[in-house]
Amino acid sequence: NTLTLFAMVLAIGLVVDDAIVVIENVEQHMERGLSPVEATEVAMAEVQGPVVAIAFVLSAVFIPIAFLGGMTGILYRQFALTIAVSMGLSAFVALTLTPALCAIILKPHEHGKKNFFSKFFDAFNDWFERTKNSYVGIVAKVISGTKLAVIFMLIVCGLTGLLFKVLPSTFVPDEDQGYFMAAILMPEGTSLNRTSTTTDKVAAVIKENVPGVKDVITIAGYNVISSGAKSSAATLFISLHPWAERKDFEKSATSAINNVFVYGNGAAPEAFVMGFNPPALPGLGQVGGLTMQLIDLESHPDNELSDITDKIVQAANQRPELQGVNTTFSVTSPSYKYDLDQKKIEMLGVNLADVYSALQVNFGGMEVDDYNRFGRTYKVVMQSDVYFRGEIDMLKFMYVKGANGQSVPLDTLISYKLNTGTTQVTRFNGKRSVFIQAQPAEGYSSGQAMAALTDVVHQVAPTGFGVEWSGQSREEQKASGSTGQVMALALVFVFLCLAALYESWSVPFSVLMTVPTGIFGALLSEFVLNYYTNNFGIGNPGFQNSVYMQIGVIMIMGLAAKNAILIVEFAKVRTDKGMEAVKASLESAGLRLRPILMTSFAFIIGCVPLATATGAGSAARNSMGVAVVGGMTIATFLGIFLIPVFFVVVQHIVQKIFGKKDDKVALEKNSASTN
Repeated sequence: NTLTLFAMVLAIGLVVDDAIVVIENVEQHMERGLSPVEATEVAMAEVQGPVVAIAFVLSAVFIPIAFLGGMTGILYRQFALTIAVSMGLSAFVALTLTPALCAIILKPHEHGKKNFFSKFFDAFNDWFERTKNSYVGIVAKVISGTKLAVIFMLIVCGLTGLLFKVLPSTFVPDEDQGYFMAAILMPEGTSLNRTSTTTDKVAAVIKENVPGVKDVITIAGYNVISSGAKSSAATLFISLHPWAERKDFEKSATSAINNVFVYGNGAAPEAFVMGFNPPALPGLGQVGGLTMQLIDLESHPDNELSDITDKIVQAANQRPELQGVNTTFSVTSPSYKYDLDQKKIEMLGVNLADVYSALQVNFGGMEVDDYNRFGRTYKVVMQSDVYFRGEIDMLKFMYVKGANGQSVPLDTLISYKLNTGTTQVTRFNGKRSVFIQAQPAEGYSSGQAMAALTDVVHQVAPTGFGVEWSGQSREEQKASGSTGQVMALALVFVFLCLAALYESWSVPFSVLMTVPTGIFGALLSEFVLNYYTNNFGIGNPGFQNSVYMQIGVIMIMGLAAKNAILIVEFAKVRTDKGMEAVKASLESAGLRLRPILMTSFAFIIGCVPLATATGAGSAARNSMGVAVVGGMTIATFLGIFLIPVFFVVVQHIVQKIFGKKDDKVALEKNSASTN
């Protein structure tokens, strides 16, 4: 599906990382004069540890979240399994096939006559060598100012938490699906003919004036919001031109929905017209936007419930975060109230249940049988013909049996009077509820709109009312508190995985200290683009804190750890042999700079199409792509300077606490003294 295709795009940038690490190290040893076979043997002895560690870390990030429940877990699972399997295969190939290809395909360096490309690459390598030496010098200065580096990292962590709070949130971003819906609500009791006339007028105005609209399908007498038949309501299905013909924001679904509100209400002042996207995830509700259930906990009378609901809707429409707030609850729908003359029913010997059954069958209809034909099952429904159920005085043509078998017309047993009341009685979790639907205003996310609508209810509604959410809004509410849990779970599993691989509690701290830089970069990228697009009137729902962005952040956590592993692994080998931590970190940073940049740029460039995607499904791709591109860019350019610093910091802390550089060093010294 679309989600696994997203994961495949991410995997394209990931699976080359392990091979790059191997080939780069082989090439480095060949530059020192070794043959391809000898260079491959030496290189594999050095990098097989990092390759295994990277594969385990990325798997440890994703595999645990595959077991989360609910809709969020389903979305995470699509990515988790695809990425984990891809990384496992990548590591296997890097440890088996890649070394064999290096020994066969790579050729020893020739120092004779050189062509243009050889001269160009030699010049590039000379430039990179000078850049690397400058980089090592800067790292040495950063290590000498360790306190400032630690303070800087604390500031990054604080800004990361702040960005989490200020970045607009949503469950999944609204998508331009090539069509959207609109509801037309006429005054209660409006006839179907009048509703149909108004609907055709609104549809014609929308098709003529709203940019990007191709066709409009009208259904008079159907309320898409409440999913029920109603003579005073109508539904429009508005199809748009293909995405390739709608590259301007003015022709997007978001702009068209806003224009439908303007042109629709202008063309039909007697009606209320509003447009909305279908849910981004099919099956989560009938319509997009916010779907609140106002729970009546104390069984208020209809009139009181209607007054409170109207006050909530009026107050909510005044909030800048909300637009098109409405409710399907109304007590002004024309209806008839039946009064049964129970004394006459008893005197004539009529069974009371027969009276109710006659009303049900004639006016409402009743399924009495079904039959199979042409491989399909058809229902048989018994009901009075349209003419005999279209007027209230048709009761005189409906009969029930009396005690002595005589037929008794219903109009002799039932009196009726014109009344008003509700057309639907809805319940949610066993309690009576009122459905309130709304749309986030332009420039605001669904999370901000949900918070505003909840705040309005708490301010306006008296005690005895509760707030619940249905459809996609319910999933967003459930997922809002899971982001921190998922990230904490990923960090814990990465820590335990590294501790097991390196048989050390200190190495995982060295690796994970710089992970917040990647999270900060992802959030900063989303925040900056969200601010820019909203202020220039081209808002993109993809630049919000959604599930897709969170998946990208989890990916960045694994990749930031991958960069740290490449440096820390080499530095740890040197400190185990007795080298000072500062010297080991500087030497390892210089050696690992090229593979870090190569793997990082490979992944970043591979994800640029996600970040710049347009057309169908682009909001989800933008959300993930911007997070991984921005997060990886900042994690790389900050990490290459901070990773050596925190390796030194952790080594010094371990030495102060335990009085030794590392457990393995101490064991080697003890065994040497014993011998």
